[in-house]
Amino acid sequence: MLCKGHHVAGNVIDNETRCVHYHSRLDIIAIKFYCCDTYFPCFQCHEEVGCGSPEVWPADKFDEKAILCGSCGNELTVNEYRDCDSACPYCKAEFNPGCSLHATLYFEK
Repeated sequence: MLCKGHHVAGNVIDNETRCVHYHSRLDIIAIKFYCCDTYFPCFQCHEEVGCGSPEVWPADKFDEKAILCGSCGNELTVNEYRDCDSACPYCKAEFNPGCSLHATLYFEK
């Protein structure tokens, strides 16, 4: 699905990157998976239709764009996302703080 000008793969249900697994008001980010350079709304979408070889973002690449804000369409680096206190630094839309519970599925410690 095209979300704010970017292709987001997986079971996306709207143009703000929500998916069948995570679709609350705050679930508005997609993560570019390091392994396949493709945006997905969540790790479950990647497991279902992704590359089949999940890899997390290495710490030395945290300055690369890897997060898509579903509200405004801006891309954030991993560092920007980790430091933004669950709100887009561009449009101030709130992100789901619960995503941090799955951080190890996306980012190196």
